[in-house]
This record gives sequence, structure tokens and C-alpha cells, in this order.
Amino acid sequence: VQLVESGGGLVQPGGSLRLSCAASGFTFSSYYMRWYRQAPGKERELVAAIGSFDWITTYIDSVKGRFTISRDNAKNTMFLQMNGLKPEDTAVYYCNARRQPYEYWGQGTQVTVAS
Repeated sequence: VQLVESGGGLVQPGGSLRLSCAASGFTFSSYYMRWYRQAPGKERELVAAIGSFDWITTYIDSVKGRFTISRDNAKNTMFLQMNGLKPEDTAVYYCNARRQPYEYWGQGTQVTVAS
């Protein structure tokens, strides 16, 4: 089983990034997928989630209207489009897959928002 994030980097405030999470080794389409982030000195927090078959999406309030989570089951990939980035979005972003009792994590990708 593997979850591999990519797309992180350094961006100026107001800029955009698109994170990807490539999955392998499990039936991606049947898993509930989520993006988490962890900033230095803070606990990991759930940022966005997308359902396995209904594709219903949820977001934390601080990213609503700026971030969009999506998935491509044909390519076993999840995305997080991040627009209007703010310095407080700086964190390591992690991909998570869950279908009880199984849960998998990626290694994370760094997003830094700074001028």
C-alpha cells in the first residue's frame, strides 16, 4: 500500500498550488479520502474530505471557498486545489485513506506560503 503526495512548494500569499495523492495497493475507489495538515508546533488537523462513492465533500471553515478536494478513481488519485493561499496555510499536508478497519497515510508534502 502506498500513498504518495506531490505538488507542495513555496508560494507567495494569494498564490495557488495543486496537491496530488497517488494511491496504489488497495481499492482506491472504495476508500474515504482526506487531506490533513500539520503546522510546526500544532496538532494535525483535517482540512478536507471526499466520500468514496457519493463524492460528498467537506472542509474546515478556514479553507472553505479557497480549497477544492477532488478525486479521479480511474487514476487512483486525489487532489487538493488550493487558491488564495495565506501564511497560516503553511504546513505539511498529508493524504489519508480510510475504510474501516483499514487506514493509510502518505509521507506528506510541505506547503510554505511566504513572501
